[in-house]
Amino acid sequence: MLRLAFPLVSHLPPKKPPPIRPRPPPARRYAAAATSPSSPLSPPPLPPLPPSSAYVHLPFCRKRCHYCDFPIVALGSSSGTTAPSRGDDPRIVDYVRLLLREVAATLPVSDDGVPLETVFFGGGTPSLVPPRLVAAVLDALRGRFGLSACPEVSIEMDPGTFDAARLRELVGVGVNRVSLGVQAFQEDLLRACGRAHGVEEVREAVGIVTACEGLQNWSMDLISSLPNQTEEMWEESLRCTVEARPTHVSVYDLQIEKGTKFGQMYTPGVFPLPSDTESANFYKIASKRLSEAGYNHYEISSYCKPGYECKHNLTYWQNRPFYAFGLGSASYINGVRYSRPRRMKEYAEWVQKLEDGTWSHESRSSDMKDMAMDVVMLSLRTAWGLDLQSFSKSFGKSLALSLCNTFKPFVESGLVIAMDMEQRALPHVDFELDLQNEGDFGSRVAFIRLSDPDGFLLSNELISLAFGIISP
Repeated sequence: MLRLAFPLVSHLPPKKPPPIRPRPPPARRYAAAATSPSSPLSPPPLPPLPPSSAYVHLPFCRKRCHYCDFPIVALGSSSGTTAPSRGDDPRIVDYVRLLLREVAATLPVSDDGVPLETVFFGGGTPSLVPPRLVAAVLDALRGRFGLSACPEVSIEMDPGTFDAARLRELVGVGVNRVSLGVQAFQEDLLRACGRAHGVEEVREAVGIVTACEGLQNWSMDLISSLPNQTEEMWEESLRCTVEARPTHVSVYDLQIEKGTKFGQMYTPGVFPLPSDTESANFYKIASKRLSEAGYNHYEISSYCKPGYECKHNLTYWQNRPFYAFGLGSASYINGVRYSRPRRMKEYAEWVQKLEDGTWSHESRSSDMKDMAMDVVMLSLRTAWGLDLQSFSKSFGKSLALSLCNTFKPFVESGLVIAMDMEQRALPHVDFELDLQNEGDFGSRVAFIRLSDPDGFLLSNELISLAFGIISP
């Protein structure tokens, strides 16, 4: 649905052959890299940690946006904050009951009582779910896995689906972080996307969030590369975002998915959609404007004020395990990634099998190549980059050296940055010296990361080159 990075081949150093140009991964999906025949790498990585995060899918929306291919249930336009019986919608109540059954039937991975540090209610539009039902899910998670003393509890909310009273209720039951799905500040763009809200509702929602006592941590979502979106429109959306002063901003680039209304209407790169070069320019503008406003660009699509990184999303970027619950959601536990059914009937049957103890998934864990590719892909999406010392210990010094040799021309061109143990940028000469010393990682170079914004723009190409080294 949303594209996280963009191809921009003209920036590649002339020394390298043309890179592979894959479609970027959509946002909010964290599937494992493609599997490949294994020849084990050595030594093996450390045993997986028990999960300390949980994603909960609440699939309800007023209507399906034209770009959306997530598993959702459209309730209709009468399901907003003015609906007289929104809390009694049997579809929501029945689904939450099913969700609670799944939580109850899920065994904790660890006997050590590791509590949940983060919970993320995603969707869909979770703000359509009554606070008492959100509280019921939190209580179930607390009872089954435990919650830390100060967990980060995030919920996605759309303008027009909540009022001040509902937000206060959500904060009262434990929600302490809001992700507001604004997407744009232009009426025409919101209408063209099939969004259920308009600019007036956006401004009202921002006012409610900023005035809510006990809620200091909130994020705003924006989408670039929309049909007929101009640079001036994008600048205006960024300006309005900065003026709203969220602690976190997520900036996504539209990806056209098959089966969506946009997929039927548009061809990527063809007017009224922007070209790759225009999309890259949107990305550069966002990086510049948000950095100027004091936001740290800590992940390809994520910006935050100091100390306000999304702890839950860091679970994904750091390749740590997590529970997931609900329709179409995906877990990562004990090195295995698996998803629940995307259709409600099949999901209900799946929960029944889980309760009966008759459900089983493919037990094959990711092989060492898959694990190495996951580490590279996720690490290079962040400002912290790839820890070479850790990677070398987990997957072998020779592989780490091969990766560094592949990235050498990009370090010289500035698309890849070498960093020391304190993550300070180093000249490419130090990087070359470490390679000549056969990768004494940590003596000079301890991390490599992609530059902002040019390296991030080429993340898919650079990561594809790394995949070619890991699994030729």
